[in-house]
Amino acid sequence: MRPALSDYQHLASGKVRELYRVDADHLLFVATDRISAYDHVLDTQIPDKGRILTAMSVFFFDLLEREHGVANHLAGPADDPRIPGEVLGRALVVRELQMLPVECVARGYLTGSGLIDYQKTGAVCGIPLPPGLVEASKFDEPLFTPATKAAQGDHDENITFDDVVALVGGERAEQLRTLTLRTYRAGAEHALRKGIIVADTKFEFGVDDSGALRLADEVFTPDSSRYWPADSYTEGQVQPSFDKQFVRNWLTSPESGWDRYGDQPPPPLPPHIVNATRERYIEAYERISGLNFDEWIGPSA
Repeated sequence: MRPALSDYQHLASGKVRELYRVDADHLLFVATDRISAYDHVLDTQIPDKGRILTAMSVFFFDLLEREHGVANHLAGPADDPRIPGEVLGRALVVRELQMLPVECVARGYLTGSGLIDYQKTGAVCGIPLPPGLVEASKFDEPLFTPATKAAQGDHDENITFDDVVALVGGERAEQLRTLTLRTYRAGAEHALRKGIIVADTKFEFGVDDSGALRLADEVFTPDSSRYWPADSYTEGQVQPSFDKQFVRNWLTSPESGWDRYGDQPPPPLPPHIVNATRERYIEAYERISGLNFDEWIGPSA
């Protein structure tokens, strides 16, 4: 018989996830159907989103460890008997790690906050770039462009590699940069073979009891990555996407009527945006994993 969620101590709430204690060494990492954008958690949820994020993370955790030797925080399978039935399919039992205070962002293309930095300074996170780059320009080599881990409601701020050294020390900073870029290349190459460009992504790493780095949180999900269809990629324009950029674009469109820089929270998402977002997330998972989402465990929304 599976435990109830109430059997575990609730430790923390994030924008999308809830964290519970399983025992002295393990945590329950629960993905909800909440969606965040522009540092707001929206009132509207996306059905099945928590299951999609969990399915995608499980796929990539397995791929990256099995084929590329990237260790992760998983401590059991997706149907681990320690997972309560009410969150089955959107929760994972993980090792408790000492989490590092850095968002490890890898960028293969110029977009988002990287493009804003470049337009202001000609650099991204202190890395000088050649002139003439535009929206969606591809870099010759992926960049390590770290950011702070902001508290809920605050905004992650891009930082330089020297800032990372100040936070975690020189040796650990080098390890983070190397592992971030190696992991990005591995995942992006796999996705590209499936017809999807991973323009950028963010990772979180923690340190286990032996002092080794482990990939934690989520990995290559539509929440933490920008996914573009490869067959329509065109430099110089905003790309169609399979990720939550679709929601961001609606929020800043005239249809939403929302002033991103004002004092009001974002409006509820209309049903057509909710449905289209869910469909994009599922398509990303199915194309990249080659698996049918209908076969993923847990109750459907």
